[in-house]
Amino acid sequence: MGELDTRYPHLFSEGRIGRLTLRNRVVMAPMGVLMSNLDGTVSERLIDYCEERAKNGVAMIVTGICRVNDLTGAAAPRQVALSRDIHIEPFARAARRIQRHGTRLVAQLHHPGRQNLSLMMYGWPLIQRIGARWPGQVSRVFEILAPRALKLVERYGGPAVACAYRRQRTRALTGFEIRGLVKDFVRAARRAQLAGLDGVMLHGTHGYLIQQFLSTRTNKRTDEYGGSFENRLRFIREIIRGIREACGPGFPLLARLSVDEFYRCIGETDRGIELEEGVRIARALELEGVDAIDVSSGTYETLNWWLEPTTFAPGWRKHLAVAVKQEVDIPVIAANLVRSPEQAEEQLAAGTQDFVALGRPLLADPEWVAKVRDGREAEIKRCIMCCHCFESLLEKAARCQILECSLNPRLGRERETAAFPPDPDPFRGPVAIAGAGPAGLAAAEVLGRRGIRCVVFEKETEAGGQVRYASKSPGKGNISWCCEDLKASAERLGAEIRLGCPADAAALEKISPRAVIVATGGRPLVPGVPGVEQGHVCTAVDILDGRVKLSGRRVAVIGSGLTGLETARKLAAEGNEILVVEMLPEIGPSGNRQHVRDALLALEECRVTCLPSHRLVEITPKSVVLEHTRQGGRTEHRVDAVVLAVGVRSEDGLLMELRDRIAKVVAVGDARRAGTIAGAVHSAFQAAWDL
Repeated sequence: MGELDTRYPHLFSEGRIGRLTLRNRVVMAPMGVLMSNLDGTVSERLIDYCEERAKNGVAMIVTGICRVNDLTGAAAPRQVALSRDIHIEPFARAARRIQRHGTRLVAQLHHPGRQNLSLMMYGWPLIQRIGARWPGQVSRVFEILAPRALKLVERYGGPAVACAYRRQRTRALTGFEIRGLVKDFVRAARRAQLAGLDGVMLHGTHGYLIQQFLSTRTNKRTDEYGGSFENRLRFIREIIRGIREACGPGFPLLARLSVDEFYRCIGETDRGIELEEGVRIARALELEGVDAIDVSSGTYETLNWWLEPTTFAPGWRKHLAVAVKQEVDIPVIAANLVRSPEQAEEQLAAGTQDFVALGRPLLADPEWVAKVRDGREAEIKRCIMCCHCFESLLEKAARCQILECSLNPRLGRERETAAFPPDPDPFRGPVAIAGAGPAGLAAAEVLGRRGIRCVVFEKETEAGGQVRYASKSPGKGNISWCCEDLKASAERLGAEIRLGCPADAAALEKISPRAVIVATGGRPLVPGVPGVEQGHVCTAVDILDGRVKLSGRRVAVIGSGLTGLETARKLAAEGNEILVVEMLPEIGPSGNRQHVRDALLALEECRVTCLPSHRLVEITPKSVVLEHTRQGGRTEHRVDAVVLAVGVRSEDGLLMELRDRIAKVVAVGDARRAGTIAGAVHSAFQAAWDL
């Protein structure tokens, strides 16, 4: 490793946190992945997930949100817990498995506070018991009982530690409840110590309970736990002192802090914690004996300022870590949106931070550290900040399912997919793949891992499919990493990729394929309205690809999905006056909420006009005629050009043509069903695995 030490001497140097020695400077950031058992015990699936990262070189793993209280502190089904003694032995088993690879394991102790559902606070223990008796039905039970139980709880019980963010009634905790919660954190820390974990981290970020006490925005108390800085610090200070008394002065204790809540970025006048006070909190916790500060930011209202979408630049918030590090003498951990080993090394060398926390990059590629260590940086699957992981977590939690990563279908299935099934008949012909978008390239990569020869046909002169267009929107260039990395991996594994070669039936039959995977993507939908055939009408793809250029025009963008919003953003940046038309009552109705919010803030700065609840009924040479979908009535708006962004239809002509000519034909990605990068990659993975 001598040569690599000179390339990344800081990244691969040993580091210390309290009494712990860490083999390098990479920490896996805490992420709730919802892989535990229903009673909160660590599952084999969760251990497999952590061990995959441990054996690939991560120095320390911090668990996702770890419950300390079952009644008011359950944030989601399948959340890991240290709330009872039954959790000790499973955690001990996890610690042994992870530590044998030289990796440290730390539990992140958590209470959701206001950012919770009343149903989870009061209803989950009951539903959990039902699930224990009928494990196959817990998801269905939750879906049936949730609406009714939520109404009853809010009517008669009220949330214990609740939240205007969730539009639920709130009330203040009593002093008795506060003292009980302090004891819950302390007992959980002691259980972690008994299980042989290497330490605990207090979750004081992202609007959860500890941060609620710290922030003037959420702490409106008038007793000894509210008002002054010292009073707002009292809750976490009592937890720290309790842990030190229960676990001894040497047990590693870390704290994660939102040192800036970024409310100013969404136009709020009550700004809560800003950096100066965040640094002051960090200094106070150092004096209390905390061994390291993990610097983060934001709350759920300012989600994009801690779980950034694609448009945020890597390293944009490193100034937060710098400010803390200048004022404390204990180690500083920070994520800082690191997306390359070069960036990690640069920030460590500059003294920005002492440890690099990687979260989503380790979801996308569990081998990130090993690849850097072994000189294989070019093989890293880079996280594209699509936020599908968090979106899927929110969607799947109530169904007791785990989150997904767009680029890594193996996530949560590490053991089942550890060995790829070999080629069942190596003497047969190759597999033909029609299309080199994310679906086609993902299929080629899996076939390569199986040792199956494949030939990819792509009519365009470059790979990427629809992703090529998505990456042309301002700030979205990182999206192209998806196909760049898949293409490079597929070619390393032996795939032959023929660019500029249309995948028609004749071309495919020339190679006598054993099977064909149709990944031809989709084509833009064109609504059947009068005037749509005119020359000043085009599709969003025409704009994003540069085939149509507009400047200084008044343009109507029809459709406010992400494609429509990103197209509007590009056109506005090029000096056009934009009108966005949406048939449904809400702008961006089906897009990822983080990306929609990011786009809307940018469009607001460009003074783009948005018209929800309006349907396009006619296009004239100089205008669009719109009908209000709820109130009725038509209005005419003068425009110079019309851009259609109303969706995508599967390009399945080749599929239909081949069904009667080739024995095995399967469609993946948009050719199967128009959707997302995640849908394309996951469907292709499964099709190539099963072939």
